[in-house]
Amino acid sequence: MPEENLADTATVKTTRTTRANRGYRQKVASSLTPALSRWEREERIPQRAEAGRVRLPDALAAFPPLPAGEGRGEGERLEVRQPFPVAEAPRNSTRRQFVQATATATGLASLTGSALAAQTAGKPLASKTLKTDVLVCGGGCAGIAAALAAARRGAKVLLVEKAPFAGGIITCVGLPYFDGIADIKDNRIVVRGIALELLSKSGVCKPDATHTQKHNPTIGNSFAFKLLLDQLLREQRDRLTVLFNSFVCAVSPAGGRIRSVQIAYKDGLVNVEANTVIDCTGDADVAAWAGAPFEQNAEVQPLTLHFRIGNVKRAGNLSMNCRAALAKAQAAGELPFYYGPGVMFLYHDTEVYIHGIRVPANPTDAADLSRAEMQGRADAWAMFQAWKRDVPGFEQSYFMEAYPWIGVRESRRIVGQHVLSEDDLMKSRRFDDAIATGCWYLDLHPNKTVVGSANDFDPKKVQPNPYDIPYRSLLPKQVENVLVAGRCHSATRGAHASTRVTVTAMAMGEAAGTAAALAVAAKKNPQEIAGVKVREALKAAGAGSFTEA
Repeated sequence: MPEENLADTATVKTTRTTRANRGYRQKVASSLTPALSRWEREERIPQRAEAGRVRLPDALAAFPPLPAGEGRGEGERLEVRQPFPVAEAPRNSTRRQFVQATATATGLASLTGSALAAQTAGKPLASKTLKTDVLVCGGGCAGIAAALAAARRGAKVLLVEKAPFAGGIITCVGLPYFDGIADIKDNRIVVRGIALELLSKSGVCKPDATHTQKHNPTIGNSFAFKLLLDQLLREQRDRLTVLFNSFVCAVSPAGGRIRSVQIAYKDGLVNVEANTVIDCTGDADVAAWAGAPFEQNAEVQPLTLHFRIGNVKRAGNLSMNCRAALAKAQAAGELPFYYGPGVMFLYHDTEVYIHGIRVPANPTDAADLSRAEMQGRADAWAMFQAWKRDVPGFEQSYFMEAYPWIGVRESRRIVGQHVLSEDDLMKSRRFDDAIATGCWYLDLHPNKTVVGSANDFDPKKVQPNPYDIPYRSLLPKQVENVLVAGRCHSATRGAHASTRVTVTAMAMGEAAGTAAALAVAAKKNPQEIAGVKVREALKAAGAGSFTEA
């Protein structure tokens, strides 16, 4: 029924919410039950698809108005305009359309004090425009640091994240490691700022710690980490707006800059106009769609789904037995590839956390990424079944969970104003515009089975000393109002194998957010902000490069 007709079908006026109102609502709700049953029979089951309209049960039309004086308190009035018309709903209507038509016809919407919106079929949603100083696309390790850094410096920030929570690889993929926070040689902390704040607020170290117990410490609970990020985002609510369950879906470039970014979310489509856009998508989606040059190898590192198994007992050589069971499963055709596996009692003495799945895929191809997600789940279940069948200690185990997303290591890398290289890393080259420090080894995963390790070193592990990451590696070419942070920054494939990890991404994100806020304050593009100025601003905030001991 058209919206204007629905509005005219019944008018219920009340001067006060009364017991009579509540009782009447209960009667109306009870009357909907047979109507819905009929809807299930005659509308939802597509066996009666002939054209035409269906009248709702006569019981609805015959339902009497509340008799005068019934159930009212003294001095209270309930006025009902009658009679109620019979509601009609289009054949093959949805359940929601059916309930809207029925509820409005009976006056239920008016009784609850709210109007039910009816939308004309085929009418397009009107797009709207939001304006902000800084748009951060992606709320993972880089994005959360970028958004917080920009907001804390006074910029108006919009953070868009496709998951229902922030945290990226830590929360969506389930990797609890703070890789890259400390030098492996002596556990000296080389990334401070927001990354160290998150680690200390997770209870792993003190806020002023100079060293960690392990060079790659883990947080104790990924759900608690989600809550921590929620808290920090809410603290900036006056300047920072968060949109979860929201996707960047298009970019409108013009004149060498991004004019707007289109977001798809529960309200529909919205165009966001920002002074500066920070691409923290991991895949350089925004920069690439805007025309910035990038690289992507034909074969990228494999994807990994992380999962957990409960009620596992420590029995014998668990690691060796798990490897043997997977080799047997692979030989039987139950498992295509795997690595390690890493089977660790991280969270509880009877629970193991596993990373060992290996799925070759192209993460910038939607169909291939979807295939990889399904393959990852199948492989996780195959591993669990193999261990439950063949490994002592897993006899009474149960599959707890696989994390929501498969983890991506590599995809697009922008070609920026400086392309960080292996030579830069291995020589610990210093840059005047250094805004972060990296320290992780060159962590390249091959697309094949590797037993007992994640890597297939040739001939050995390559471990650089702490090295500088310059501001220019966050600046794409050909698009002037964009910064890129995280694993899609400007680096060769070998250098990227080190810079792609969690904490290094946080450090780059904090630098990008700081630069964006400086650009807003100066009414400039981020390319016009000197990297030395960004470095100085980070240093004043206790962040930035800590390459030197």
